[in-house]
Amino acid sequence: MKYNIAVIHGDGIGPEVVGEALKVLDTIAEKYHHEFVYTPVLAGGCAIDAVGECLPQATIDACKAADAVLLGAVGGWKWDTLPGDKRPERALLGLRKELELFANIRPALLFDALADACPLKPEIVEGGLDIVVVRELTGGIYFGERGTKDTELGLAAYDVEQYAEEEVKRIAVTAFDMAMKRNKKVTSVDKANVLESSRLWRRVVTEVAKDYPEVTLEHLYIDNAAMQLVRNPKQFDVIVTGNIFGDILSDEASMITGSIGMLPSASLAKGNFGMYEPVHGSAPDIAGQEKAKPMATILSTAMMLRYTFGLSEEADAIENAVKTVLAKGYRTPDIYTEGMTLVGTKEAGRLICAEI
Repeated sequence: MKYNIAVIHGDGIGPEVVGEALKVLDTIAEKYHHEFVYTPVLAGGCAIDAVGECLPQATIDACKAADAVLLGAVGGWKWDTLPGDKRPERALLGLRKELELFANIRPALLFDALADACPLKPEIVEGGLDIVVVRELTGGIYFGERGTKDTELGLAAYDVEQYAEEEVKRIAVTAFDMAMKRNKKVTSVDKANVLESSRLWRRVVTEVAKDYPEVTLEHLYIDNAAMQLVRNPKQFDVIVTGNIFGDILSDEASMITGSIGMLPSASLAKGNFGMYEPVHGSAPDIAGQEKAKPMATILSTAMMLRYTFGLSEEADAIENAVKTVLAKGYRTPDIYTEGMTLVGTKEAGRLICAEI
């Protein structure tokens, strides 16, 4: 079977981790008799340097023509002085909008081999963690009206949080469908005691829940949810929330697993199309030094195989290979501890390929 993938290597460590992920895909292709065709495109800081804008139209067109998109990372201090609407990170918002990627899926999985890296007490995470944060990605305050105005207290800035019923419904359906394949519990996070947009959110999610009688629904305010995530994370299965709350909670959930560099993510549109990327950033401080961990990007390709291409066996092969490499004691610098075997980016990728 032939699959077309638009590849955005991006900035910082992006090219390094994407390079190893493509080697893993090539290994899968050889073993399972698939063909992956890669179309490299520019986005982020490298696009600004090359063509003067963070998201060229050619990139958008290539992504729309592909079956899926694989992204490394964008941004870095080199471009920090640019105006907000010109910075590399704007490429991500543009891609989400142009590709209609409304659902961000972030698994927060505690790997047994990395349990000691978890910042929480062992008794809190005993037995492991397996949480999925489903974040609405194209609405809310990040895409609302914004601006400045003069007030009695001086210049003021504002950003508007707004959600329509259909936006809430489609992300809720995504969360409930996922919960049906897991432990059948959805936690919806909002701030309905204060925000009108959250009151609409809660009403729509409650309506959607009626179509899923097997799934338990609970509502939490964002402040309580943030606290519960570190107090008792094992109570959660699928968390569904809006854009800004999801941005915060997904990073928090990622961190309690012990290494944000281990975690993949998927941004999905209607149908099977998706963009896949690691949770971590571009980390320009370690770029080109063989210190970057490629596991999150490699695990993102596993999500691509599962969600977009429907290749569950191949996805399992990648995930099991990563677990095996960790179980054998191989560690990149950011998660290295005494007694383990220190490896660089390329060696980590080679070891994972060897286990597939």
